[in-house]
Amino acid sequence: MKITVIGAGAIGGNLAVKLSTAGHDVQVAVARGPEAVKAEVLESGARAVDLSDAVQGRDVIILAIPFGAAGKLAGLFASVPADTVIIDTANYYPGVLSGQIEAVDNGQVESVYTAEQLGRPVIKAWNAALAETQRTRGVPAGTPGRIAIPVAGDSEEARKVAMSLVDDTGFDPYDAGVLADSWRQQPMGPAYCTELTLDELPAALAAADPVKDRAVRDSMPERWAALPANPSRDDIVEMNRAAHR
Repeated sequence: MKITVIGAGAIGGNLAVKLSTAGHDVQVAVARGPEAVKAEVLESGARAVDLSDAVQGRDVIILAIPFGAAGKLAGLFASVPADTVIIDTANYYPGVLSGQIEAVDNGQVESVYTAEQLGRPVIKAWNAALAETQRTRGVPAGTPGRIAIPVAGDSEEARKVAMSLVDDTGFDPYDAGVLADSWRQQPMGPAYCTELTLDELPAALAAADPVKDRAVRDSMPERWAALPANPSRDDIVEMNRAAHR
């Protein structure tokens, strides 16, 4: 497939490498221009392009940008064909990067907000796995204990496209339903960055509670302070799991 990844940080860089390695035609674009894309992101065959040229003639566009920034791209997406699948990977942490966003603070689902700002439907995927998990824990389909990633969106066809790409990055895709239900995979619910299998993930999504999950999210500074210096991926996953025991 022809894929553009907008953003080349930890998540965007991971996805560009994984998807180009899987054989897809991958372009990477960042606001600072092609020269700002790190060489290691391009080693598997992805190409750095200007943001203005990144969205035309693509099957899939993946947004790996800070939450709240999608509105700045609305003009860029105005001429993108309606059948282009747009995938949102961002998460909202109040006061971090995007500052406070009143609509989301008042209960609007993160990716519903993003879709409104962008002016286009989006699919929610890859948001519920740590960047290090995505970089190091992907394995072939059928491998015992393969980690599952939830995928939510209103178009069944677009969800299937996103799910196939999740599979290509080394994880079991799980159909998490419509975008309005994607709050269940937001920070810091039982399904968020807890590295569950396809058998375990449905129960975790069902157990999500918006009040409790927000309280866990807002307690992250205290939880993080209790971790060892330079915590490992295992340390962080255990912290997230422990919050829901």
